[in-house]
Amino acid sequence: MNFYYWCPFLSEVATVKAVLNSAHSLTKYSNGNLKPYIINSVGEWTKFHDEIKKKKIELINFNQSENFYKNLPRYTYFGSRYSYLLIILKSYLKLYKFLKTRNENDYFIIHLISSLPLVFLIFFNFKCKFILRISGFPKLNIFRKFLWKLSEKSLYKVFSPTKDTKEMLVSSKIFSSSKINVLKDPIVEIDKINILKNVETIEINKIKNYIINVGRLTNQKNQIFLIEAFSKIKKKYKELKLVILGDGELKDELIKKAIELNVINDIYLLGYKENVYPFYKNAMCFVLTSKWEDPGFVMIEAAASKLIIISSDCNNGPKEFIKNNERGYLYKNYNTDNFQEIFETFIKDTKNNPKKIDKKKLEAFKEAKNYTKFSHYREILKNL
Repeated sequence: MNFYYWCPFLSEVATVKAVLNSAHSLTKYSNGNLKPYIINSVGEWTKFHDEIKKKKIELINFNQSENFYKNLPRYTYFGSRYSYLLIILKSYLKLYKFLKTRNENDYFIIHLISSLPLVFLIFFNFKCKFILRISGFPKLNIFRKFLWKLSEKSLYKVFSPTKDTKEMLVSSKIFSSSKINVLKDPIVEIDKINILKNVETIEINKIKNYIINVGRLTNQKNQIFLIEAFSKIKKKYKELKLVILGDGELKDELIKKAIELNVINDIYLLGYKENVYPFYKNAMCFVLTSKWEDPGFVMIEAAASKLIIISSDCNNGPKEFIKNNERGYLYKNYNTDNFQEIFETFIKDTKNNPKKIDKKKLEAFKEAKNYTKFSHYREILKNL
């Protein structure tokens, strides 16, 4: 059986890693029975060529021009929408011809820019099986609802990242319960984490008593809230520092806010890091302040590193993962006062009830192990 991954992207969102690991799970555990391919629609996957080859995944090139992809606008809302349109226009004919040559034993897995293959599915007949893989918390605008509802009967399966998202889509009557299943992304590699966390990192050795946040500096990740909340808890915990790893369009705004609240000297904006695990190793806790996540890859990676988590109760992943504070601490989203209360509880538990902290870490670690490649592969087989 052949598995073809359709995932055009403009920036390296977490879905990119999930696709690579999903495809690798097939080559690693199927003994050659399941063969994965990644479609390189406009050159977006070219930079991963060596990694793809090493993992014994095949790359199917629709368009070879690297300059076309590099020159696509991607840093503004309208620029990215224009780029998506260009990707569709450049790929539609090749994708149609490609799909027409697939057979009954082929699976076509749709991750990003799903509108093009779904429109094909609605208007044309294909022999291969289409799987819609919902990546992240879906924004249910009118067009998406209409497209998903119209394509439901022709879709072989729909995979949701969390139970909450599945329930939302079923209750919204977009997909039937029998059509949609939960499939957790393969983002955790325990052995690799144990090696990477021991890599010497000069930057972090200079910082003590810090909490950490990892993610793109965007509206969704809500680091503005984190800086505001940090400024409040900093009044009591004078030695506390905040480390933020990631790049994004809001960096200048975050710096401005830190200066305004007089905490700029206690916040370390260290940019994007390929290896975040040494930073996790020495942190007091991991803080997720996102407005929405599904499921929240960095949070799960932190749990796999046995780092305690404090997270917003945003839709949909964190609330499900933390599970009534059994695997960490949840605070009310957007509420700095409640964040302060939860942080106080965490500090008290650390001092007075370390066994409680250890239990939360252990339960989170156990749940994180459900996001390994082997678990993912096993669930794919179950759902075929």
